[in-house]
Amino acid sequence: MNLRPAAAAALAAVLLSACNLAPRYVPPVPGVPDTLSGQTGTPVQASTAALDFAQAQSWIHSPQLREVVALALRHNRDLRVAVENIEKARAQYGITRADLLPGITAQGQGTRSRSSAELSNSGQSTVTEQYIAQLGFTSYEIDFWGRVRNLSEAGLQAFLQSEQNQRNVQIGLVADVSNAWLTLAADLARLELAQNTLDSREKAYALTKRMFDIGATSGLVIAQNLSTVESARSDVAAYTSQAARSSNALQLLVGGAVPEALLPTAQTMAANDANNMAFVPVPLNLHSSVLLQRPDVQAAEHNLRAMNANIGAARAALFPSITLTGSIGSGSRELDSLFGGGNGTWSFMPQIKLPIFDGGRLRAGVQVAEANQRIATSQYEKTVQTAFKEAADALADRAQWANRLGAQTGMVYATQKAFDLSDARFQAGVDNYLTVLDAQRSLYAAQQTLITLRLGEQTNRVTLWKALGGQEAVNMPEVPAGTAG
Repeated sequence: MNLRPAAAAALAAVLLSACNLAPRYVPPVPGVPDTLSGQTGTPVQASTAALDFAQAQSWIHSPQLREVVALALRHNRDLRVAVENIEKARAQYGITRADLLPGITAQGQGTRSRSSAELSNSGQSTVTEQYIAQLGFTSYEIDFWGRVRNLSEAGLQAFLQSEQNQRNVQIGLVADVSNAWLTLAADLARLELAQNTLDSREKAYALTKRMFDIGATSGLVIAQNLSTVESARSDVAAYTSQAARSSNALQLLVGGAVPEALLPTAQTMAANDANNMAFVPVPLNLHSSVLLQRPDVQAAEHNLRAMNANIGAARAALFPSITLTGSIGSGSRELDSLFGGGNGTWSFMPQIKLPIFDGGRLRAGVQVAEANQRIATSQYEKTVQTAFKEAADALADRAQWANRLGAQTGMVYATQKAFDLSDARFQAGVDNYLTVLDAQRSLYAAQQTLITLRLGEQTNRVTLWKALGGQEAVNMPEVPAGTAG
């Protein structure tokens, strides 16, 4: 059996396998400033380590919240979909990569036929038997111009993109669960404040009622006092409903019921516990290259690489393609002598296809691939710029949170003092009850605003962590107190 044609074809495939018509991939310039803030100093470079979510949770100091996040990572349905998309992309990449190698199949065939006497030259019916066993490959394309390799590269980049999309879903899930948990804590704090306010106003109303009964105050004061009681009762009902809705939202994100022991309490938002969910210290000056490790940025770059490879596949379609079909085996009229000496068979059938006229279809395909690559480049650049804006905005807010919280805490102290003095003056008969009502409303509003600001400060930490792609600022210098961190 002469195998020289097959060997020559294999040698040609090896010699020409280095040919690739895809353009050389050049990463786009991000188009953003070098640093995320205007402060001077040595920028901290990005970490190239992949995000480990078991370690990523260490940025949360609350054991309860860490457990809730762990539950969500195990049970959230959106995350399950992302994982299955990875498996799908892995399988699709396996299909495209398999095209790089010939598919070898084994085949056995036996036929037995009878011819009628009328059709036989001898005038007698005949029975014919034929048995064949073969091993071969069909339509294996020699990848002269890199078409198959570029399609395989595009499949690989799609698989890597799906992995980054899963990371992005994970980071978003951790942030959403943290924000939902903090929101529930803030709602419980507002509910507790409303309940305490209702209790104090009911006591004040009872005292005023006794004063009215002995003629020491007027009916106007009674009516004014009663209005504050009913207002507080309405707030209790509203915040009770809001806390229930926040609890439902948290359970949806987690993917099931959250154990009671892992839920936050009203004290979670207390001033002395404000750092229980804090990040590690935020550095003075972040280099903008840290944003290149964000999963959405990584996914956009993998998409760009895939579009780059598709250009090579489209260009290769303009050139001739050679496919090989061959087999070796054995054939015989008798099954017993199928593998006997002298019964060997072989076939080799090369085929070349040269596009001559297609109405410009193939060249239009190249133009489409090039346009897709330019679109992917713009999408990548927009993703980087969006990442820069999100991180810069979070850092800008971070720098003022200490001042805002300090000012609001002072506001609560001042309004509390004003309420105590106005109430004492009313009891002494110096002021009317309108002064007390005004001070009471101011104190209640200041306390509610302080809870809202504490929630905003904590969610800003979550936003910053998410904006940095879930990366922790390990071994980074701390920001001075009152500016960030």
